[in-house]
Amino acid sequence: MTPQDTPQETAFDLRARAELALAFEPGEPPAHLLRHTPWHARRGVRRVLAALLVSGSAASAVFAMRPPEIVRAAIEHEYYERTLRGSFMPEAEIAHHLDLEPGKVLPGYTQLMRPCDIDGTKAYHLTTFFEKGGIVTVLAFEQPLSLADNHGWWANMYWQVVHSREGRPLVLVAQKKQALAVASKALVGSETPR
Repeated sequence: MTPQDTPQETAFDLRARAELALAFEPGEPPAHLLRHTPWHARRGVRRVLAALLVSGSAASAVFAMRPPEIVRAAIEHEYYERTLRGSFMPEAEIAHHLDLEPGKVLPGYTQLMRPCDIDGTKAYHLTTFFEKGGIVTVLAFEQPLSLADNHGWWANMYWQVVHSREGRPLVLVAQKKQALAVASKALVGSETPR
C-alpha cells in the first residue's frame, strides 16, 4: 500500500486512541470486552455430544434387535455342533418332543438327532436338510419356556421361534432365511413372516 491508499486519521480517531490508551493498561484487553462463548457452543463439546448421541443410538438399535438369551445360546450351540452327524436317539422320541403327530416322519433329510444341554436347559436337537431351503437346526426344550413367536438375524444366523401344535416353543436356526420358512411350514404349518 502506498501512503495515498491509507485512510487519513481524523482528529476524532487520534483523540479516541489517546483516551483508550490512558483508560486501559497496555497488554491484554479486559475480559468484559471479549466475546463470551458458552461451554455448550464450543466445537469440541458439540463433537463429543454428537459422538455420544450416535453411539447411544447404535447401541440401543443393537440391543433392540438382540434375541432372547436362550436363542443366543441356541445359536452358539448350533455353531459348535454344526459338523456333527448321526442319530443318538430314536426318531419317534424326537418327533414326540417336537409335538409332531404320532406316526409322522421327521421332515427333511435328518443329519443329527440328539439330546443336548443349552445353558442348563435340556433340549432336543434336530438338524435336518430341506431340498428347497437348506440345513435347519430345530431345538425343542424339555422345560416350559416363555418365548414369543419371533424371528431375526444374529451372529450371521437367521433364527425363528415358533410354537408347536401343543404350544411348545421351537427354536429354528439356519444360515439361509428360506430354510426357516420351509422348516416352519413343515413343522407347524406356518411360514416365516416376511
